[in-house]
Amino acid sequence: MAIINILDCGAVADGKTSCTAAIKTAIDKCAENGGGTVFVPAGTYLTGPIFLKSNINLNLEAGATLLFSNDIEEYPVVTSRWEGVKQDCYASLINADNCENISITGRGTLDGQGAFWWKIFRAKENKYPRPKMIAPYECKNVLIQGVTLTNSPSWTINTILCDNVTIDNVTINNPYDSPNTDGIDPESCSNIHISNCHVDVGDDCIAIKAGTEGTAERVPCKNITITNCTMVHGHGGVVIGSEMSGSVENVTISNCVFTNTDRGIRLKSRRYRGGAVQDIRVDNVIMENVLCPFIANLYYMWGPRGMDPDVVDKNPAPVTKDTPVFRRLHFSNMTCKDVNASAGHFFGLAEMYVEDCTFENVYISIADNAVEGEPAMYVGVQPVKEKGFVLTNTRGIKFNNVTVVGVNGPAFEVENSEDITFTNCINKNNKSNSEMVKQTNSKNVVVK
Repeated sequence: MAIINILDCGAVADGKTSCTAAIKTAIDKCAENGGGTVFVPAGTYLTGPIFLKSNINLNLEAGATLLFSNDIEEYPVVTSRWEGVKQDCYASLINADNCENISITGRGTLDGQGAFWWKIFRAKENKYPRPKMIAPYECKNVLIQGVTLTNSPSWTINTILCDNVTIDNVTINNPYDSPNTDGIDPESCSNIHISNCHVDVGDDCIAIKAGTEGTAERVPCKNITITNCTMVHGHGGVVIGSEMSGSVENVTISNCVFTNTDRGIRLKSRRYRGGAVQDIRVDNVIMENVLCPFIANLYYMWGPRGMDPDVVDKNPAPVTKDTPVFRRLHFSNMTCKDVNASAGHFFGLAEMYVEDCTFENVYISIADNAVEGEPAMYVGVQPVKEKGFVLTNTRGIKFNNVTVVGVNGPAFEVENSEDITFTNCINKNNKSNSEMVKQTNSKNVVVK
């Protein structure tokens, strides 16, 4: 396979001269030879969007930076997906469409100069959704390894309708207040491997998605492993939804640390989205200084239709193919310390309970100086602090060896639920005299 140095194709490492054409030439030369490596040596290279082809490895040497242009005229409008809906979007910084065997590797940096895009987004001046940083579309055998990604215009890595994706040893740094700069968002993909990554962003660190009710093709996102990662800031550590109409299943999350994320493990959807989130296993995770570590919310109110009266209605609605489902969620061997708002919030629909979940060997402690916040975006839930674990419209939830420390009130509040079991659970409440479990309109709630 060919190795083409972009300097040999006319690139200039001064951070000012456009290298878009040089990089395209290097890619084309590799493709003509059946594939190869486009080598980016140390230095700073200004470029517009890059379009990879099959069998191409974009390799950045340590000290190399691809600095992406903030000239909006360089970004063509392409057909892609944004929040699950196929539509016209600005081209991403690195694009690949219907490719196989593509990779972005090395110890260099991709800098999206996102501040330009964040400014026009806040001013509502962008005609189309902002570019993502890396967005393979309908690709097979994708590898992203070793690189640092910073200042993404919007979502940083968004794989769409891809199979066999490996994201390893990647560092993602976006300012904590940058809008919608998710870290890694696999969308309607299969066989995803995320490992050894550090993600510090302004929105969800990792968000697993599968389209919305407006998505024509309902393709699941499934067979996903997330391990040995650190998550900082962001609105959630690992989030599933709210775009999950094609279903999300077979996900394992292990050996991770979340610090200063608003939420920890967060599942969110609402009526009419359809799909199922199921067979999710979380093990050996530590969270520190989070708003709420566990959320499963089927009344998510953000976005189009989120506040419609029939969406937020707390009375049972007919169950149809468009009723979303959360089930078979399992959490084990976890420590959540310096929690602020609540130990956890599970909200099922009145007609579709969150069901068949287990918590085993989990320790949750409230921060000494907890600050008030909204544990879940749910109509009727006010900002709280020092609250225990709230279960509403749930069935078949088992807590085994779960300790809750420092709440102001019951450790667990169970409402409109059934078949809830607490075994060897402890409420270390030093703020009020309260029972461990408070139940309302529930049945078969057992404390052992």
